[in-house]
Amino acid sequence: MSFRFEKLEIWQQARKFAVEVYKITSKYPNYEKFSLVNQLRRAVISIALNIAEGSDRGTDKDFALFLNRSHTSLCEVVSCLDLSLKDKYIAQEMHSEYLRGAESLANQITAFRKKL
Repeated sequence: MSFRFEKLEIWQQARKFAVEVYKITSKYPNYEKFSLVNQLRRAVISIALNIAEGSDRGTDKDFALFLNRSHTSLCEVVSCLDLSLKDKYIAQEMHSEYLRGAESLANQITAFRKKL
């Protein structure tokens, strides 16, 4: 069975972004497991989940609302990455790389939302 969201480029990019964030958070200190790691992972997963959920809504207006939620979750991820940099869990280079990915994904979500 194939779902509509699986064909969406933004969902595919959100999923790839989530996989990458999961990889880096696996290297965070154990004492962050139930705080920053948990929050970052829940936020990054929420991006793809909201796209998937919204894609099955009856109207474009409803779908746009879920895309907005995806975008706000992406902002949460960026904030967590900023904290990760501040606490030296990631290097500046990695932070910059992930921010570029986040910005690209944000632009895609915004463009898709406007297209609806």
